[in-house]
Amino acid sequence: MTGAEDQSDAEGEGGAPRPAPGLYLVATPIGNARDITLRALDLLAGCDAIAAEDTRTTRRLMEIHGIALRDRPMLPYHDRNGAEARPRIAAWLEEGRSVAYCTDAGTPLIADPGFRLVRLAAEAGHAVTALPGPSAALVALSLSGLPTDRFMFAGFPPSKAGARARFLAELASVSATLVLFESPHRVVESVAAMAETFGAGRPASLARELTKRFEEVRRTSLGELAAALAADGAPRGEIVLVIGPPADGESASEADIDEALRLALREMSVKDAASHVAATMGVPRRSVYARAVLLSKRQD
Repeated sequence: MTGAEDQSDAEGEGGAPRPAPGLYLVATPIGNARDITLRALDLLAGCDAIAAEDTRTTRRLMEIHGIALRDRPMLPYHDRNGAEARPRIAAWLEEGRSVAYCTDAGTPLIADPGFRLVRLAAEAGHAVTALPGPSAALVALSLSGLPTDRFMFAGFPPSKAGARARFLAELASVSATLVLFESPHRVVESVAAMAETFGAGRPASLARELTKRFEEVRRTSLGELAAALAADGAPRGEIVLVIGPPADGESASEADIDEALRLALREMSVKDAASHVAATMGVPRRSVYARAVLLSKRQD
């Protein structure tokens, strides 16, 4: 089974329509509480049980919209407790319950731990239904003014410099607009690394506090954005970065290759660094290897 009917003929304990048994993925507001759908409110009012990435956030959302939890179970489900929580949710589904899964903000499974839960439910033959709604990635993409005909959501960059360098090198030649989430604590370093790897001239957008009172969208280049963040410090709030695709016919410069090699040589051998940079930047390995040998000698 791949989906469930919106509701059965029965009513839940609060008088709301009782959904058919199955797992329901409920998109929730990313800021403005009024951005929830009527369908999601009906589901939260009538379902038998709720799993939530942050139970406090989901309880507060329900309170804002006048939905009582009553004596229904609500279980936290997140990265740290997934292995323990999934069997309990699976048991609810086996009992024929309708189970809502909510992230703390946005669409479930987008930079969210819910995919293992969906896989478990689907493999057991339970209906899985998505209730679409807000998504920070799509809102930021829409507001960026950058091409939307082809885009790639890349999640959060790694926090450690070496892993982040490899991650960005793999994305440098992707011919699509890139959408990434980033923590305000790391955004200054991340944007600086992006300017070095992608090129300072790549168009970029930084969106923060989307749908909230202090929503802000900066549309500029990576180099200008990196300089502004270095001067002003990290902005507050939830951040989404949108990076434009490489220009048509854009090729890696010698300076770009050298910078990518310097980053790769911190973590790799000369041979591996050359192979990695050649593959990610689309340039001949022989010439890259020669540059890697030269740079390695300079660093010794």
